[in-house]
Amino acid sequence: MTETSAGPAAPAWNWTVRDTPIGPLLLAATGRGLVTVVFHAGERTVRRSLARLTGRLGAEPARGDGDPVLAGAVRELEAYFRGGLREFSVPLDWSLTSGFNGRVLRALADSVPYGSTVGYRTLADRVGEPGAARAVGVAMGSNPLPVVVPCHRVVESGGGIGGFGGGLETKRALLALEGVLPAPLF
Repeated sequence: MTETSAGPAAPAWNWTVRDTPIGPLLLAATGRGLVTVVFHAGERTVRRSLARLTGRLGAEPARGDGDPVLAGAVRELEAYFRGGLREFSVPLDWSLTSGFNGRVLRALADSVPYGSTVGYRTLADRVGEPGAARAVGVAMGSNPLPVVVPCHRVVESGGGIGGFGGGLETKRALLALEGVLPAPLF
């Protein structure tokens, strides 16, 4: 990171919006990697998300259609939605999450492969916090990198689908894409 007399330079970041089978996604990346994925990226959501990211990252964004991290993320998401990608390799910038939430999201990314699910309680156990199933649910809701960090794969231990920040229809569609649920009829 470059230092100036005013302190550390803010990280540069770029963004783009891409249409997908689950609706438009806003993707943003820093030089370290993909930093966020935002569902339902209509004009209003994009404006709010960019303002929030500007505050969190401390710099104004650029429209990043030429950014190599974003280009890689777009290619991987397109392959995923075609059914040709089972594991994302795009570098991730974890700076928007930390503490318990960060530990849970990293454990999710590292241990729950395509086409499988995990219960909230089991994920809490994996990070050494038995009894923290509700806190795992909060961590899923705060996931800055949905789809790529697959919070849609976390379900209730009793067989229920659980909640999802992108909406239950989106969660069902992602689980159907991965063969966990039957495809929606309409």
